[in-house]
Amino acid sequence: MGAGMGMPAWFQGVDMKRGIFAVGLCLAACIATVAARAETLDNDSVVALVSAGLGDEAVIAKIKASPARYRLSTEDLIALKKNGVSGPVIAAMIEAGSQGITSAKAAMSADSPDPLVPHPSGIYMLVEGAEPARMARIDPTISNQSKTGGILGYAFTGGIASLSIKAVIPNVSARIASGKARPTFYFYFDEANRSLSQAGAPSLWLAGPAAAITSPNEFSLIQFDVKKGRRETRVGSMNLGGAKSGVMDKDRIAFDYEQVAPGVFKVMPKADLGAGEYGFLYSVSAGSGPGMWGGGTGGARIFDFAVRP
Repeated sequence: MGAGMGMPAWFQGVDMKRGIFAVGLCLAACIATVAARAETLDNDSVVALVSAGLGDEAVIAKIKASPARYRLSTEDLIALKKNGVSGPVIAAMIEAGSQGITSAKAAMSADSPDPLVPHPSGIYMLVEGAEPARMARIDPTISNQSKTGGILGYAFTGGIASLSIKAVIPNVSARIASGKARPTFYFYFDEANRSLSQAGAPSLWLAGPAAAITSPNEFSLIQFDVKKGRRETRVGSMNLGGAKSGVMDKDRIAFDYEQVAPGVFKVMPKADLGAGEYGFLYSVSAGSGPGMWGGGTGGARIFDFAVRP
């Protein structure tokens, strides 16, 4: 007797509908699973595609069609080349990064510890400790006053001894602190404006030439002296030999930096920092009015932090 023989017609119809419904559920589940596993390309996956023997055209097409988180520092590009990735494929990866594929595909975060996750532009400290690691944005503190030091020595020596000009910021401690002697920072530049911009303002600096900031190398890392409920640092000097503005060479703390993504730089001091108050200042040359310091008057924007090992 054939399948379904002897069963009422209405029962066979119900059984068929159940089968179609079950198949539909299975297809929906499969589609959802594929969507949930949507691939995000990175350097390793591109190397794997190239090693599998796919031609440049296929790999480039995959790069253009996929979300990605590429590492594109100079060292990363050299490593890609050594692993057999061709110049045209590397160029496609760089182009994808410059067009903001990472930013378009990944949600922006204000505190994710992953430096490749898009963050609002600014300077961040990587906070590591007992609690889960996170990024803490360092808001700029404005120095709205200045003071002079060494006036008596300057006067008694007829200008042979130097008179120092200092930027002063209120309070004795920064809001953001690190428990590590060598903290890690990330600078997120606004690629569109080529600066560390923020909402509601063209840049974190005053208008003018200082707006085109593109590298951490344009900043100075300094340590503050804490005196009488305030923090101060030298930003100029004057004697018979002339006047200087900006951070003095001997007051700068050396740091290294590397680009980890378009517009994103990792910054670390070259040596451990002692307990104290520190900050990143935007450096300008003598006589340039806009920026950190113009004409010896207040107005500096300082990204201050503390180290408490």
